[in-house]
Amino acid sequence: MKHQQIGLVGAQAPAANAARPENLASEVLNIMEQGVLVWSPEGVCELHNTRIFNLLELEGDDLRIGMTREEFRARAVARGELSRENEERSAGLIRAAQPYCFDRVLPSGRVVLTNGRPTRGGGYVVTFTDVTDARRAAADLDLAKRGAEEAEARAKQVLAGERQRQNEARMLAELDEWLQSCKSLDELFVIVTRFMDKLLPHSKGELYIYSNSRDALDGMCKWNTRDLHTSIQSDSCWALRRGRSYEYNSDTICFQCEHVEAHQHGVEIEEYICVPIIAHGDTVGLLHIRFDRRCEEAAHITGSAQFAIRCGEHISMAIANVKLRDELHDQSIRDPLTGLYNRRYFVDALRREISIGARNSGSFGLISVDADRFKAFNDNHGHDAGDTVLRALGDKLREQLVAGQVACRMGGEEFAVLVPGADSAQTMALAEHLRQEVSKMQMSYMGSKLPCVTISSGCAVWPMQGATPQLLLRNADKALYLAKEEGRNCVRSAEAGAAAAAAPGPG
Repeated sequence: MKHQQIGLVGAQAPAANAARPENLASEVLNIMEQGVLVWSPEGVCELHNTRIFNLLELEGDDLRIGMTREEFRARAVARGELSRENEERSAGLIRAAQPYCFDRVLPSGRVVLTNGRPTRGGGYVVTFTDVTDARRAAADLDLAKRGAEEAEARAKQVLAGERQRQNEARMLAELDEWLQSCKSLDELFVIVTRFMDKLLPHSKGELYIYSNSRDALDGMCKWNTRDLHTSIQSDSCWALRRGRSYEYNSDTICFQCEHVEAHQHGVEIEEYICVPIIAHGDTVGLLHIRFDRRCEEAAHITGSAQFAIRCGEHISMAIANVKLRDELHDQSIRDPLTGLYNRRYFVDALRREISIGARNSGSFGLISVDADRFKAFNDNHGHDAGDTVLRALGDKLREQLVAGQVACRMGGEEFAVLVPGADSAQTMALAEHLRQEVSKMQMSYMGSKLPCVTISSGCAVWPMQGATPQLLLRNADKALYLAKEEGRNCVRSAEAGAAAAAAPGPG
């Protein structure tokens, strides 16, 4: 086949030749915006237009009729406009007589779309189109799209964070409402157990509270775990020793708390946080929370430490409020010297017991107790020694009574004991037992041994010896006065007191 090169001759052809089909085809190809290149079935350049030189930024010897496709492509690879990947992929499609398409990035930065189509005879027609503006517009559009997507993602992240904060605030408000409704620490611990699993999903933890002696912390409640120490030492936790929250992460330089190592979990603990429970500047306990990285839905320290600290703050205030309320209530119903209940509480307890007895048709006993010759004891040994005796009496009564039985200090050296469910014989028996135990007491004050103290007691039983608290107390006191008159250090019943009062006097 004769090779043709169209539009490379600058001389004007005669007018007679202008109408010839091949000249018309040459004129059409040369005015096209696209570059055109025709390869023979053997891969030899048969035809090309002049536009291809401008489009591909070629020099005169970079393309010519008769040049092989391999040489043309090798030069394009050398100029860096044809990547090895595009070259190998398109070569494979040519061998399979399949169309191919790829972008050339010229040294100037312009982008030219190369589009090859097989001919019936086995050759290829390749067109070259400048798509620089289109690709730049597409890149700008893609960049704008990515920017919009990133902005949308950030907005969603901010919205999700705000929703999370609102949800946390809602849950903390709900926790506060329940905590403020607690009437005891036991109720508070139940609420903490229920809420912590909701507040920090898939976490495990325990709550410890300082004992009264302040030398250890007692385990009070737990969630999602069996690992609750009966007690832990205050110096076994880095948070308590350092006075602030302690976050443990095995990927950083951290050291496990001794109370965590003592659990012997059987698996490596990778993340946990210890939060001191602080109220009114005083550390009252410790909140220990563990996280499991193997659980994809588990809350981790990175996103949960601050929230765990906030939970600790809310629990701290609730514990402090309940303790303060308990202390105030305890002060209002306790005798400060002996620690026994006071008269106010005892009268209320009598009313409650009367209500229970009325419903159950039962009975209960009342013992009125008085220390013998206590005024003389104070005069001889001083009021401080007298206070020592009163405290010892209170301890002895508390020690000898069983659950349900209530002892109180009515005032001065007078005490009273409530014996639920007892009849006259049982009440008398308990009074006699208390008398004997008190007589055995050995006391000393400032290194000096004190004389033995005895008590006198009067017993009354509801409802036989009084239907109201006042009447029952009065009859028990009458029996007590009878015991005093009959020599002290003895027990008398309201029945005996009533008989004595009814007996005629000397004539």
